Amino acid sequence: MSVFEEAETEETVTCLHMTFYHPCQEEKMMFRCLNFCKREQVRADDTAKFGRDSNICRYNLVDTRVSRIQFSLQFYRKLNSSQYCLEIKNLSKRTKLTVNQTELGYLNKMDLPWKCIICFGDYQILAEIQEGESVDYFETHLHLAEAPILQERCLPSLQPIPEDGISTSIFLSQGKIPTEIDENEP
Repeated sequence: MSVFEEAETEETVTCLHMTFYHPCQEEKMMFRCLNFCKREQVRADDTAKFGRDSNICRYNLVDTRVSRIQFSLQFYRKLNSSQYCLEIKNLSKRTKLTVNQTELGYLNKMDLPWKCIICFGDYQILAEIQEGESVDYFETHLHLAEAPILQERCLPSLQPIPEDGISTSIFLSQGKIPTEIDENEP
């Protein structure tokens, strides 16, 4: 047997990609303590906490409007399943947290969807889970967004777009209401 054949099977690791945005980032540098573009391991039995208190939180946001502990992420395996999940829990008494428009009050928690937008205050975080098999740890990979996440990835407009490509909002702003005409009429 060759060394290649005897080598242990490589285990894939669950990775949580998080892209952060705040409108005042350039002025206030609230993400300066985050380690961007480098994967970090978080032990499976550890809770990844995000907030202002650097003694408690692994991911520190330098902003007095952020709670000492804003929210946490816990890695776990579903009962009677081999599926690994991440749970998000709001730990702020003052600020509500939204996950894909689901509002979480203090101590509310939910499973983190595989792709979602987390919001609190002016903060926007795009979270994307890359599934893996490791039971000992998961990884985080942080990114910094230059533009608002909600504008980049928001749901398509709920207003229908007509076949001719002319939006009805143009007519409404001029005080005119569009009328439908049958193509077969002279």
